[in-house]
Amino acid sequence: MTGQPTAATGGATTPRRVGPLRVAAVDLGASSGRVVTARIDPDTVDVTETHRFGNDPVHAAGTLHWDILRLHHEILAGLRAAGPVHSIGIDSWAVDYGLLDATGALLGNPVHYRDARTDGVPRRVTQRLGEEQLYATTGLQQLPFNTLYQLAAAAGTPQLAAAHRLLLIPDLIAYWLTGEIGAEHTNASTTQLYDVRRRTWATDLMTDAGIRPELLPPLHEPGTVVGPVRPGPGLPTGTPVIAVGSHDTASAVVAVPATGEHFAYISCGTWSLVGVELAAPVLTDDSRRANFTNEGGVDATVRYLRNVMGLWLLRESLRAWGDPDLPALLARAGREPPFAAVVDPDDPAYLPPGDMPARIAAACRRTGQPVPASPAATVRCVLESLALAHRRAVRQAQYLSGRHVDVVHVVGGGARNALLCQLTADACGLPVIAGPVEATAIGNALVQARAAGVVGPDLAALRALVRHTQPLLRYEPRGDERPWRAAEQRLGW
Repeated sequence: MTGQPTAATGGATTPRRVGPLRVAAVDLGASSGRVVTARIDPDTVDVTETHRFGNDPVHAAGTLHWDILRLHHEILAGLRAAGPVHSIGIDSWAVDYGLLDATGALLGNPVHYRDARTDGVPRRVTQRLGEEQLYATTGLQQLPFNTLYQLAAAAGTPQLAAAHRLLLIPDLIAYWLTGEIGAEHTNASTTQLYDVRRRTWATDLMTDAGIRPELLPPLHEPGTVVGPVRPGPGLPTGTPVIAVGSHDTASAVVAVPATGEHFAYISCGTWSLVGVELAAPVLTDDSRRANFTNEGGVDATVRYLRNVMGLWLLRESLRAWGDPDLPALLARAGREPPFAAVVDPDDPAYLPPGDMPARIAAACRRTGQPVPASPAATVRCVLESLALAHRRAVRQAQYLSGRHVDVVHVVGGGARNALLCQLTADACGLPVIAGPVEATAIGNALVQARAAGVVGPDLAALRALVRHTQPLLRYEPRGDERPWRAAEQRLGW
């Protein structure tokens, strides 16, 4: 794309609409993307998948990239298939970015967060900046792929030297659609370049880290208009693109069908994002040591959570086995002996793509546990290990935040996994409410609908609409927690 980038119209609002409306939610996940249309009125939330497409990373010259032009091509195909809509919202995974030169042209494909370029970088950066000061400013969990560390890894490269602006993935897609440039708060908060208390870019931190603050674009709130779609073949020219919770977890949390504030959520997909919703960040030393993160939510809330590796372990295992029938495999896993072996899902060994069953077997041997003898036994090990990690994160979130939890909501693709949901209820000793599966797209669409004046006015009203319109399943905890405590001891938790 060419043309000088311009600032987003951060204070504008979408045209008001009374009655049913139809919006498009672009939802980019780490393994697939889709365009979803949603029909919304005060009594209805009806979502339809218009176009789904794969999101396969590409190895080139030793670097793992996102195929961003293919993703953009598929998004355009999905928007054409969607037909006329009132507005468009875009969400995606966090931390990754594209760099634009001064003319607005993309300087190469974005690098995938699972690429090895940040190996060893976090330690170097934290030694320079101070881990305590980093957390006091950003409130962010230490993860090797945080945007701060990616930029530190890119220091001195011609590409970074030539960069005029950095755009996170949803903001890059919005720029290509509208020509407007900006950054939405919820995704900005995942970068480790954002001051979580002041809700602005942490420019002093960037300067100390050797990052030019002018790389980062102006911030805007969910619900504001980014800009109208520019003319293009078959595109919905003039349709407003609305900033939603552009971090997919932020959109998913909007659609958690909770009542009140005493709930935990698990946005369960490639990652399990496990936490509670707060009004202010928790920046204590205990929180930092527990590696909890304070990310921005819609309506200036704080998503206080821990990243757990999630169903990535299962998906990579399935890929290694040639993608067998998952329902049949889950049924067999449910009949496997419980607690034969458990692993720590957050072991860095599981982060890269590759032979996941072999890595799980190696971990079992290393810890003196039986090696799973079949795919079903491996799946049982993975799901019990995830439930154990969910238990730890839910309990830590309560202790560290002072927020009591009565129920756990599982949303996203993991809500389809009945075995995982039941194991999570058993592990946490709390009821689990599973659904909606389409939480991210629904939350994306609800923020658009509220901006149009069709629903609202607050998160409680949006969540009530989800409760009344979406299918939900409830799982009650079974038995006692002694086996779970024993499994924790096995892992040294």
